Amino acid sequence: MTRTLISELKLYLNKEVLLQGWIQEIRNLSKIKFIILRDRTGDIQTVAFKGETEETSFNLVNELTKESVVEIVGVPKENKESRWGIEVGVKTIKLLSLAGTPLPIDNTDKSQTNIDKRLDHRLLDTRNLKHQAIFKIRSKIVKIITNFFDRNGFTNINSPKLTKIGVESGAELFKVDYFGRPMYLAQSPQVYKQMFVGGGFERVYEIGPVFRAEKSNTMRHLTEFTGVDFEMGFIKDFTDVMDLIEKMFVDLITHLKTESAAELQLLGVSHEIPQNIPRLTMDEAKKLLTQKGKKYAPEEDLDSEGEKLICEIVKEKYGSEFVFITHFPWEVKPFYQMKAENNPHVTKSFDLLFNGVEICSGSQREHRLDVWKKQAAEKGLDPEGMPEYAEIFIYGCPPHGGAGFGLDRITQRLLLLDNVREAVLLPRDPVREKP
Repeated sequence: MTRTLISELKLYLNKEVLLQGWIQEIRNLSKIKFIILRDRTGDIQTVAFKGETEETSFNLVNELTKESVVEIVGVPKENKESRWGIEVGVKTIKLLSLAGTPLPIDNTDKSQTNIDKRLDHRLLDTRNLKHQAIFKIRSKIVKIITNFFDRNGFTNINSPKLTKIGVESGAELFKVDYFGRPMYLAQSPQVYKQMFVGGGFERVYEIGPVFRAEKSNTMRHLTEFTGVDFEMGFIKDFTDVMDLIEKMFVDLITHLKTESAAELQLLGVSHEIPQNIPRLTMDEAKKLLTQKGKKYAPEEDLDSEGEKLICEIVKEKYGSEFVFITHFPWEVKPFYQMKAENNPHVTKSFDLLFNGVEICSGSQREHRLDVWKKQAAEKGLDPEGMPEYAEIFIYGCPPHGGAGFGLDRITQRLLLLDNVREAVLLPRDPVREKP
């Protein structure tokens, strides 16, 4: 027999089917035995009756354990009293793999197991259909964003993760012994994105790992995360970059509503499709925050409390879950960002905040070599020590800009998860080294 998935059972009412999956729950009575079976598409109640189920199979239920893998042949029938609307009458059961007991974690919806213990046993944790739904949605996010970039003329690139160029801050780098020579895990594909905009592709994107050696034990930071980075040439100014990002999130949420409808419903999550994401300058945002009792110096960036509060203000004032904060102080931004013509103390830059958290940072880049060198020196960097970076601008480079997202944070905020580690299968933070 060909395997039938649980999600397909309504197509096979009153017909014999073969199911394969994990045992989620067992209720073992003398003459009737219930097994809740789970596969990648859902769960279902199966029922074995004494005298109707093959005798060896009926007795086998006494030996089964939760999370054992079994094969069940049975007949699905309507049952309006069941929460599924159907149940499967068991004919035979075959044990494929017996699970050990006791389980190290409780992976049911009623679980009180803390996240650290769950991550220690992620194999079991992801068998929970709600936890699995997070990663099915995350997979769709990657697909939808990839398709969006492709439709908008971007070329996918893969930049090296062992590098010596594009090193912005030595304090945030992981040093690696590379055949007796020092190398570093890439903290950003920034230089490479700009390199291949200037290399003639004009529009490039990358989805790949990024490393930050920050000892930040918070619910929003990781030492290894998945970056979604893009760069685009021949822009008028940095508003072109924001326009593209706005279109991307309209496209993303629109497609998720259909492609991940079942998973979003399972998680109880719904979002309005963004329309005209508000854009506030940093000065405007700080004035609004001052009215709420949160004050910042002119050269300061927003902290996590400020990001959360400005999102609450914007939600109330504009009805938007998203907000762009623009024109960040020069003091808090990298040297390669272009300064505003009318105010050299701010840059043509932005952050995108979503439901209280920054999920994206971007800007127009400085493409004029003389200005680029001057700004590097202002930040205490030696432009002559970055020849590969400088070469991008020597042989003709168009005005360009781009942005970097954290895929993990996008997933976290879309699904309203408390901790970014919930959105990563096997997260790495300053204390977690395995599995």
